Amino acid sequence: MTKIVPLGAQVRERAGKGTARQTRRDGRIPAVIYGGKQAPLSISLEKFEFNRVLSQPGFFTHLYDVTVDGTAHRVLPRDVQFHPVTDLPLHVDFLRVTSDTRVVVHVPVEFAEQDKSPGLKRGGVLNIVRHSLDLEVPADSIPEQVTISCEGFDVGDSIHISAVKLPEGAVSVITDRDFTIATIVAPSGLKSEEAAAPAAEG
Repeated sequence: MTKIVPLGAQVRERAGKGTARQTRRDGRIPAVIYGGKQAPLSISLEKFEFNRVLSQPGFFTHLYDVTVDGTAHRVLPRDVQFHPVTDLPLHVDFLRVTSDTRVVVHVPVEFAEQDKSPGLKRGGVLNIVRHSLDLEVPADSIPEQVTISCEGFDVGDSIHISAVKLPEGAVSVITDRDFTIATIVAPSGLKSEEAAAPAAEG
């Protein structure tokens, strides 16, 4: 089950750059809730509360119950605009979601059972090509991470998406190829030994 975080908000009566600037001067961050076959709702967030939430891991893969005038809106963050100099958040876009909504998210990967990899036990190095996967998932079942087993992989082997068991309901956005997520590469010492062997034989 996707983690759901409560977040308070206030209605912004008017949109526009001038109103947004005033909102920021008042110590709040302008935002909008859109989608779900409803009209966009302009809101503002309390700056310190939002920055605390934003700093937590998995911000873009958690659902939020944004309460406005006593009504909770189930949303997923889709974009945060930052100031180019101060790097402070300037505006936030939230997507309304329901139990039927499917979304595309970046889900981090974790490599488990490295002690069961012959290649890693021989001193090989896990070369991570993709630190996250682009998955289409039900909005109420966004995984915190995808765990990938290294069991059985030797030096020179690659871990492809076809070898990964994805969470129930999740599918890879990339479907036209069996892309590589990680490889087991030989350490420099092992490479030197392998290179020296043919020379010695010669």
